[in-house]
Amino acid sequence: MLDGPAHGRAASAARPEPGGHAALVRGEAVLGERVEAVLDAVPARDSETRPEALARAQRQRRRWATQVVVVDELARRACAERGLAPPPEVSPARVPAVSGTEVADLGSIVAVALAHSPAVRALLAALEAEQQVPERAARAYYDRNPDRFLTPGALRRGVDPYGVAGAGDFLPYAEVRDEVVRELRRAVGRQAFFDWLDRARAEVEYAPGHEHPGDPSHPDHEHRH
Repeated sequence: MLDGPAHGRAASAARPEPGGHAALVRGEAVLGERVEAVLDAVPARDSETRPEALARAQRQRRRWATQVVVVDELARRACAERGLAPPPEVSPARVPAVSGTEVADLGSIVAVALAHSPAVRALLAALEAEQQVPERAARAYYDRNPDRFLTPGALRRGVDPYGVAGAGDFLPYAEVRDEVVRELRRAVGRQAFFDWLDRARAEVEYAPGHEHPGDPSHPDHEHRH
């Protein structure tokens, strides 16, 4: 996190007036103070030192944090609509670290929202549980990915799963079937989550300065997530 007068001036200039809203969800306000709490909990990693570049980076951080808060709010509403047990209140001051793998798989917004929000985790778990994985899909995955199912002995010997390998070099399908089904259910559940999120975001109206970081309607937009 950068310190110093330039950083302080840029951050204060980019911070909206207190008491406003960051977004409206079905006409109901999502308070900007929730976004500021996430920003305060996530240190800035900006390497820029120029005041104008710092101000731009801070504006984009606020838009990113708004997305984290909005995803939490949308998930809370979805949990209520589905009759899921009310998730515990999220602590705005606690945003757990997420792995690079999760960011690569989900994008930083969803990865952080998933770590930050019990409601997002509850909704994702419900969506995963709803998915049905046909037996043929599980078997096809096993057949397409022999490198995933080498025995420990085959791995130690450096067996090429796509070259010269015997049947005994692979874990039997019956032994790994449940693991394959869980992995596929997780993947399909995540896709269902993204489909839900795309639909749910259509009900969100953002306040100026809180648009999605990739929204081309504002001059700071970028396509990183």
